[in-house]
Amino acid sequence: MVRSLAEFIATAVAFVLAITVHEFAHAFVADRLGDPTPRRERRVTLNPLAHLDPLGTILIFVAGFGWGRPVNVNPRYLPWGSRGMALVAAAGPLSNLLLAWLFAMPLRTGAVSFTPLGRSVLLPSLGELYTTIIFINILLAVFNLIPLAPLDGAKVVQGFLPYPYDVKFERLQQYGPLLLLAIIFIVPFFLRVDVLGMLIRPPIGWIFRWMLGV
Repeated sequence: MVRSLAEFIATAVAFVLAITVHEFAHAFVADRLGDPTPRRERRVTLNPLAHLDPLGTILIFVAGFGWGRPVNVNPRYLPWGSRGMALVAAAGPLSNLLLAWLFAMPLRTGAVSFTPLGRSVLLPSLGELYTTIIFINILLAVFNLIPLAPLDGAKVVQGFLPYPYDVKFERLQQYGPLLLLAIIFIVPFFLRVDVLGMLIRPPIGWIFRWMLGV
């Protein structure tokens, strides 16, 4: 929960930056692999307005989380079949990890002081902003690597599975959105078990500490 204006600003900036870089990475890699669709739809840009989903953006400012507008990719233009799609899919989470690493460097070197979010009330300090950007980008990367459609992880796993397992995996992905909904909302509500937290909290914590050297 966002408890102050400073947290609201830092969280909103971090999410907008993370989503913009994430979707741009999808578009950039697809474009480089030969798909004209992202460039035709003006998605090969770092302009946040090209990547932010209206409802997802509103939720960023209201609830502290959100999502971007998915990049349309035509697999027919991509080389290597499903592996081409896997590369496009992997580009999003990897770009978030790279961005988190870039913002972690000033904290590791002491150029910016590490400050947990919550110290400031009105405006976040530079340390709070950097820390939030690092955390949100790691969160977005790890969450998107869950191998359930429509998340990127599903396409990444499918792209590197040998035949016929890739076909079987693709068929199972029709249940991906339902399983994701159950993990995020249904199971915690009825069984009081935070399955999503159990899945992503350990890798998020490990990557966060590793990047900051703590």
